Amino acid sequence: MSKLNTPEEFLDSQVKEFNNGNVTFLITLYENDACFASKPGEVVKDLDDIRQSFQSLVDMGVKLSAKVRTLLRASDLALLITEWSINGIERDGKRVNLTGRGTVVLRQQADGSWRMVIENPWGTD
Repeated sequence: MSKLNTPEEFLDSQVKEFNNGNVTFLITLYENDACFASKPGEVVKDLDDIRQSFQSLVDMGVKLSAKVRTLLRASDLALLITEWSINGIERDGKRVNLTGRGTVVLRQQADGSWRMVIENPWGTD
């Protein structure tokens, strides 16, 4: 994994590699005991389940865009509030247009890079 020195670089890298279909890289962005809200009201805590969630989205052929709306840092933690959208046409021809505001908690690693501890793309409430 390349060194991602800022939370903004982290998010940019996540978007780029999602759009490249690089699910293997996406999993390296999570700490081993991270949790991910794969759907509203559904949280997964296993990296294999997180991988499957991303793989199903990538397999749809959609593209992700995201930007940091708010960034709060304290010591080795960062809270990101993001705005994101997933757009495209599934392989069966169905149009996909999802948008949302997400919450991400990152922890800075000993090498200065960042990894996700918690990701909830489905809301900030």
